[in-house]
Amino acid sequence: MDTFLHSTDFIKFCHKVFDNLPIAIDFLDKNGRMMYINKAFKDFLNISDQDVTGMMVTVVEPTSRFLEVLMSKQAEIAWRHKFLNGRDAIVHRIPILDDDGELLGGFGAVIFQNYNELEAVMEKSRILNSQLKLYKNEIARMNSAKYSLNDIIGNTPEILRCKDMVKKVAKFNSNVLILGESGVGKELIAHAVHNASQKKDMPFISLNCSAIPENLLESEFFGYEEGSFTGAKKGGHMGKFELANGGTIFLDEIGEMPYHMQAKVLRVLQEKEIERIGGKNSIKLDVRVICATNRNLEEMVKKGKFREDLYYRLHVLTIEVPPLRKRKDDIALLVGKYMSEFFLESGLFRHIPETVMEILKNYSWPGNIRELKNVIEKICVNSEEANISISDLPPYIISNSVNEKLSERQAGLSKIIESVEKEVILNTLKECGYNKSETAKKLLIPRATLYRKIEEYGLKMDN
Repeated sequence: MDTFLHSTDFIKFCHKVFDNLPIAIDFLDKNGRMMYINKAFKDFLNISDQDVTGMMVTVVEPTSRFLEVLMSKQAEIAWRHKFLNGRDAIVHRIPILDDDGELLGGFGAVIFQNYNELEAVMEKSRILNSQLKLYKNEIARMNSAKYSLNDIIGNTPEILRCKDMVKKVAKFNSNVLILGESGVGKELIAHAVHNASQKKDMPFISLNCSAIPENLLESEFFGYEEGSFTGAKKGGHMGKFELANGGTIFLDEIGEMPYHMQAKVLRVLQEKEIERIGGKNSIKLDVRVICATNRNLEEMVKKGKFREDLYYRLHVLTIEVPPLRKRKDDIALLVGKYMSEFFLESGLFRHIPETVMEILKNYSWPGNIRELKNVIEKICVNSEEANISISDLPPYIISNSVNEKLSERQAGLSKIIESVEKEVILNTLKECGYNKSETAKKLLIPRATLYRKIEEYGLKMDN
């Protein structure tokens, strides 16, 4: 190889490959003498009319560090270097070694002929990285369908019918309307439909129609071009429909959408295209629309508060999510799930006895699953012991549970009352250090009544 660097063939090769390159390049032998330098490098050094072949590199360029590189056999990549002619550049100095690590020569190149060029490239790189980060964040938002059929907890006939409907509608690309009371898990159902469909690997974009100010809805839906209004972002903004292109858009609380926006959404569904605010070009869409509401849209149509044409455009496939009070046998499964989540997050173990579970099952749960989850978290945090007691429950749940039980099953009322009374007496005794007089005062009952209840319920006095 050493012989080759000095050969006529190597010099011819260099002239053929590097003479016309705009990048300044040179080759040195192992002693630091010039074997080849191209025209771009000569022009850079202002020595275009000289033949420097065979000269020491430090003669050609006194400020060169190439001799140090050859001695150390360590490359200097992208080093800033100021040449004798005053030019400030970024250079490579690379030793050429054989297979045994023996020095054969060196290769040099000027990558940027002045430092401003590098700064300009770095600025472009910074801008590109910033844009890349923005796009990555948008992609992360687009792939936000987190739940599947397995996350729909329950084995009652009501929820099983709902799961079957999810599987059925997921096979088609038609619009879906999810109906159900507040807190039943309509968004979870929307996620499950998307993840069971052929679009599961495409974007899933969620938008709550009641959570966005009316004057911002149009720009959130359809996006805008740069300069389309005061305060518009540089480069414009992609709307939710555009972000969801190829996938699914979930419009929650569709019944809260302003009437004037309903016409614009209807046009999008009919034409399958959008136009950004301030834009001149239409953007074709392939988006499946899933909507959800806890309102009676049919009644709203009759009252002129919801467009009839939009209602029928959305009301193609329907999934009705049952309220929790109609699937009470699923409560134990849901409670177990939320208590497991609490344990994983906090490391604190909690257990709900059958007496407490019975009260939870008999409560009407007007806030549905959302309310149940909040109550379980609250009692797990507030309880001082691993076993949740009746006294840990919010009072309104206990009283409501008793009333519900009374209306459903008169014969079982006495057992519910006895269970609650027994638990309250036992907990109060513990709080009072099993002092019966103090316990009776706290419960606002005569001591004789307390003694009778202790004996009647067979309560053990562990003092």
